[in-house]
Amino acid sequence: MLNTSNDYPDSLTSSCILFICPHATVDPVVTQVACELDRAVMHATSLHDGLTQVQRRDFALVLVGYAGDPDGMLAVVSAVRSNARSSLTPIVAMGLPLPLPMSHESLYDAGVIAVLTEPLSPTILRAKARFYTAAFDTQIERRRAEAALDETSRRLARIIEAAELGIWWWDIQADRVEADERVADLFGVPRHERSSAPLARYLAAIHPDDVESTRAEIGTAIAACSAYGATYRIRLPGGGWRWVIARGHVDTDGQGNARSVRGVIIDATRQLEAEQQLRASEERYRTLFNSIDDALCVIDMLFDADGAPCDYRFVETNPAFIKHTGLVDAIGKTARELVPGLEQHWFDIYGRVAATGEPVRFENEVKGLSRWYDVYATRLGGPFAYRLAVLFTDVTERRRSDAALRQMAADLSEANRLKTEFLATLAHELRNPLAPIRSGLQFIRRAPGDAAAVSRVHEIMGRQLDHLVLLVDDLLDVARIQRGQVELRCGPVDLATVVNAAIETSMPLLQAARHKFTAHLPAQPLPLLADPTRLTQVISNLLNNAARYTPKGGRIALCAERDGDDAVITVTDNGIGIATDALEAVFRMFTQVGQAQQPGSGGLGIGLSLVRSLVELHGGSVHADSAGTNAGSQFTVRLPLGSEPVGAAPPATQAAPASAVSPCNVLVVDDNRDAAETLAALLSMLGHSAPVANDGHQALRMLPMLMPDVVFLDLGMPGMSGYEVATAIRADVRYAAVRLVALTGWGGAADRERTAQAGFDAHLTKPATVEAIEEVLRQMT
Repeated sequence: MLNTSNDYPDSLTSSCILFICPHATVDPVVTQVACELDRAVMHATSLHDGLTQVQRRDFALVLVGYAGDPDGMLAVVSAVRSNARSSLTPIVAMGLPLPLPMSHESLYDAGVIAVLTEPLSPTILRAKARFYTAAFDTQIERRRAEAALDETSRRLARIIEAAELGIWWWDIQADRVEADERVADLFGVPRHERSSAPLARYLAAIHPDDVESTRAEIGTAIAACSAYGATYRIRLPGGGWRWVIARGHVDTDGQGNARSVRGVIIDATRQLEAEQQLRASEERYRTLFNSIDDALCVIDMLFDADGAPCDYRFVETNPAFIKHTGLVDAIGKTARELVPGLEQHWFDIYGRVAATGEPVRFENEVKGLSRWYDVYATRLGGPFAYRLAVLFTDVTERRRSDAALRQMAADLSEANRLKTEFLATLAHELRNPLAPIRSGLQFIRRAPGDAAAVSRVHEIMGRQLDHLVLLVDDLLDVARIQRGQVELRCGPVDLATVVNAAIETSMPLLQAARHKFTAHLPAQPLPLLADPTRLTQVISNLLNNAARYTPKGGRIALCAERDGDDAVITVTDNGIGIATDALEAVFRMFTQVGQAQQPGSGGLGIGLSLVRSLVELHGGSVHADSAGTNAGSQFTVRLPLGSEPVGAAPPATQAAPASAVSPCNVLVVDDNRDAAETLAALLSMLGHSAPVANDGHQALRMLPMLMPDVVFLDLGMPGMSGYEVATAIRADVRYAAVRLVALTGWGGAADRERTAQAGFDAHLTKPATVEAIEEVLRQMT
């Protein structure tokens, strides 16, 4: 109930009774009466406490209790009465004994308005308290009403001042205008004339072009005894014009005759200037809105019953909107009406902007329009304004260009990778046949009189030279095909003749791998108009490919038959198969998709690419089928019977020298038997013991018996690579003294680093010279 504020209006709300008495408790009669009157009682036990309370708030009644000290009571009463805030508060002295310890006059002089003696009567106290508190409440209400009226007057004055409003009154009969200072100043009327000037004095200040219309408005209002209104310009004292709005109402006498006009003048200059600026701003906005080349629209977000964004409605669009979207007459329609399948993420993004007020910039696709957009969206208005401005540009072509550039970069990167792999593979494949050729030549130079050995070496060198020629031929064929320089020497040929020639060419490779090979040829001749050499090359490449990528002892089948107007040749194997996503990749240049499953399979990765090119030159097609990895594969060539296509070319060779060192025990490990045997023969001729192992497992089995000083170890062996053999040797303490020499077709820096890390003591690249071999042996022993 207590209000300690010193603010005047708040103090009017207090209706407490203050009881000042040094006794520790409030007199029960006071408590009873206060309760009946629904008044709170504040108890002050000292003069200081009582004065503090009356300075803080207004009280409806102050009761001063007698405590045996007459002078003390008079002092309390005098202090309360002399306090500015409680100077008019009713004070009742109570509890005085009879006879009175002081005179009535002294009490009333001090400021009390009633004296209650002992015993204290609840009835008398209630009557007096009710009267005094009611009087207090009436006074409070009056003061509150006065304060409210005063505040209303001040507020009205502030409103009139803020609105630049002037008040006037015109007595029609006396032709006398009464105006406030604002109206008089506006019209340039001296202030001493503002209650007596005629209407003409005010009309003289109006712009000449506006005088007649203003007179007419006044005349019409008087004639009809109705409201009056006019807008016109007033001349400013310093020159120029000010716009005003006049509003008024006609007062009539008892017979309905116009007696006066009362009204206001509003200075409308700022308003009209603001309207002009607004119109200019709107024109600038509209010009900008319509002229920008990016699409711009204003949308209202729409939400479902759960408050989730579900759609939006177009409020405004600029001309470029149609160019960027292809949507016509969008205003008033929703996004789902125009693009039924529009993705939810558009509504979610715009809904977040509407909810948070945070603008967003992003790129996304409208699949229904097959277009990509660069979008900037921002909220228009405050927190509960779900209107957005969306600026966006169609970036579909840029995205396509970027995708094309990325694809081009990926293709170039892939081409560069394939080229690098191809060059490394080429070096490896060329060194494999060159190694036995070089070793054989060096052997023949050193032992020309051993006719049987020279003859056997010649056979080996011949086979390896044929292999080298085939590699070079394949490379030349690819180059010629890519330049369009292959000419097919076409003529009538029977398909069976071509197939038999291809089988004969590939049979050594098939037999070396111990594959079970079956061929099914047509009973009737299938005549082709083709280049027999090139078709033989095609079928042989497919057989060689099957042989390489089928583990030893596998099954390979060839079938040739007629299918309508086409000859169909299929080569099927039960080898390592091809992953579904790589079926087309196998025909790309330099691709070897099975190298991981079948290491040491060899080849440059150009055979199948060459197959496709030659088949297509014959007007045919080739495709691969496989159920997946380790499920075998099938290649099918389809050639038209009796069609006509076009071209051909030859091969190349190489050789090397030799040297000597003190005898040592050397184990030669290489899956290429020719390379292993020629190297062993060369080492034997140089005076070394040189047994041979043709795979890693055999080498590890031979080691305990031989305990060689040096092991020449090929790296790319099937089953167990040279790296794995080296790891096994280095892990066995029995072979700590054995020196390992990597002899491989891989000779790059990375390859040498890898062999060093694997525990090799030296690295020789095929074909190695006698000098290099002797130098390594010299270092090893």
